[in-house]
Amino acid sequence: MLVATGLECVRGERSLFRDVGFSLAPGTLMRVMGRNGSGKTSLLRILTGTLEPLAGEIRWHGERIAALGDGYRSELTYLGHQNAIKDDLTPVENLLVSERLAGTQITDTAARRALQRVGLSGFEDTPTRALSQGQKRRAALARLESRKTFGLWILDEPFVALDTAAVSELRKIIEERLATGGIIVMTTHQDVPITSPAVHDLRLGA
Repeated sequence: MLVATGLECVRGERSLFRDVGFSLAPGTLMRVMGRNGSGKTSLLRILTGTLEPLAGEIRWHGERIAALGDGYRSELTYLGHQNAIKDDLTPVENLLVSERLAGTQITDTAARRALQRVGLSGFEDTPTRALSQGQKRRAALARLESRKTFGLWILDEPFVALDTAAVSELRKIIEERLATGGIIVMTTHQDVPITSPAVHDLRLGA
């Protein structure tokens, strides 16, 4: 269960949002919406614990995330606007390194299988710098395939730079995680229908 109460965010001298709250049970998708500058990315960063809100708190399974520390981060995967991949490494190498840093045990075979699922079959050993923007995004999204047991996914515009086939495959990955009890919070400007018993929309700046 992810619960937020009374969240307020101020950047510079401008209030982006205040008194934001929600409660998300396992298997729930929450889509964060709002115009540019309404604080969508800031809210996601607050949920990851990398940005402190001016007011309010977030609890994970009843405990404040600040108190949980690494215990919370070990159940969280965050994908932001930046792909967070190294151009001098191949997609396989990038995935192996990122999963090692996340404390996830993954084999070379499993990494290749994850990359193939997101549409990088044949490019697993290509230097990332040689890939298109869409392929680089796929390389980053392959982390989701290897983190199916993580309780909370926070995704900032995950469908950006993806073609139709990749959007469809990512939608399936998201639906599979929801079906097995994951909680997903994401922003998106694209109208991608997600099948789930529990889908909530949070609109900032309304």
